[in-house]
Parts: sequence; structure tokens; C-alpha cells
Amino acid sequence: MYHTAEAPAGPSTTAGASFRGNRTPPRMDTTPLPPFGDAPRPSTRVVEQLTRPADESRGSISTGRWMWEWTKAICTAVLLFLGIRTFLVEAFKIPTGSMEGTLMVGDFLLVNKAVYGAEVPGTHSHLPAFTEPGRGDVVVFVPPEDSTKNFVKRIVGVPGDTLEMRDKTLLVNGHPQVEPYARHIDPLSDPADARMMWQVPYLVHRPASLSDYRPSRDTWGPIVVPPGKYFGLGDNRDNSDDSRYWGFLGKESVRGRPMFIYYSFERDLSQPLDWLTGVRWRRIGEVVH
Repeated sequence: MYHTAEAPAGPSTTAGASFRGNRTPPRMDTTPLPPFGDAPRPSTRVVEQLTRPADESRGSISTGRWMWEWTKAICTAVLLFLGIRTFLVEAFKIPTGSMEGTLMVGDFLLVNKAVYGAEVPGTHSHLPAFTEPGRGDVVVFVPPEDSTKNFVKRIVGVPGDTLEMRDKTLLVNGHPQVEPYARHIDPLSDPADARMMWQVPYLVHRPASLSDYRPSRDTWGPIVVPPGKYFGLGDNRDNSDDSRYWGFLGKESVRGRPMFIYYSFERDLSQPLDWLTGVRWRRIGEVVH
């Protein structure tokens, strides 16, 4: 007896039979994708974390740039102020009445420092001058007796001049001077002062002895102004500490020439705001000459 052997039905045979029997292709996942414009967006927290460092960096740069610009502006202003004050113009205040008639106590002056050649700080040299001090010029200078002060006087003698005073009348090179700015408030006295004996070496005619020369406030000389020196007097002649007592002033000690009065007030200790209530409005802007 013969037995017919059947091959077992394998998977490929079954699948092939199934595909041939059913023409429908296998199903695939066809879930629709979101439109292009509606792509998923990061959360708000993620955006904040990404943008915060950039904003903080931009803010720190902006603040630093602002501070740097202000620093440059302030430094430039300070340097300009110091340069102008040192070489061009400086403010001075009149503390005494030695120039009354022209300048009053409480006057504030703007002084031209460039006209006679401003001093270079830290040195004894000066910038080139536009002109030299002349007779009649009102000048601000450092007196030889006290280098911490500034005096204001009128130049009455320049190098080479012969000066003398007789009964309050000033003579320059033998000629009496007409001085409408000079003020005399003490017509009755003529005090002598031992400090005036410095004049002896500069007298035109040397006395036989020091006791033969008796200078006084209103009568002295004649003396000769040496090279590089000037002789200054206060316009309030009877109440002025000037060259009659402490000698000549050097050209290097002249700091400048007052231009005009930019502020003035009458001091009154009984008024707490005298600098405001006692303003001399008519003097403000007055030219000094």
C-alpha cells in the first residue's frame, strides 16, 4: 500500500494564498501630520529661559555704555574747567578796601590770566604773553611778603621809571600825574613807617646816613624801578598796603588783569543772607579800568 505524503502548509504558502485570495494591501498608519504653520511650539518657560540671558546681556552692555559716556563727559568738563582756570580766566574776590573808588569789598572779578602769560603749574615758566604790564593797569599778583595771598593794585611804575611822591602827588620821571581814580581820605596825617626803608638802595641820591632819609606815606623817593620789576599802589592811597611798604613786584608774580565784575554784594553781618539781599546790581558787569 502506498501512502501519499503531503507537505505541511507553511506560512509563505498561506500568505500567498491569502494575498491571492484578497487583493487588499496591508494597512499602514496614516495619522495626518499637523499643518506647517501649526508646528509644535516650545513652552513659555523655555522661551523665557532662552531669551532672558540675551536681554540681561543687552541691558548690562547698555548700562555700561551709558556710564562710560557720562564718565567721558564729566572728565572732559573737568579738564576744560581746569584748563580755562589755569591758563585763561580765574575768579577772584576783593577782601579789603585798598582799591576803593575802583573796586569795593565784596566785588568778584574775572581775571584774564593769558594777557601777561599764565604760569604753567608745577614750574616757574610762563606761557608767551600778549603784552606787558603798563602804567595804569590794574593787576592781580602775589606779593613778595606773602605768597599765599593775591593782591590787586594799580601799576604806577614800570622798569626804568623814576618815582617819587610829594604831599600825596605822584611824580613819574619828574612829571606830576593826574590820577582821577586816586582817593585820599586822610588829609590831616602823614605817618612814617619803618618798612619803607627798603627804598634806600634804589634812591636816585643816596643819603649820607640812613637817618637822613625819612619816608612817609605821602612823601618818599625818588627811587628807580629796576629791570623786570613794577611798582604798584592802591587807589585808596591813605589805606593801602602796597609797594611803598614791601617793595617792587616781579613780573613773574603778576597773575593777570581783571576784566569785569561778575558779582558784587555788600557784606552785612546782621543779615544771614547778605550775599543775596545785599547784591549791588549796578556793579555787576562793570569793566575794571
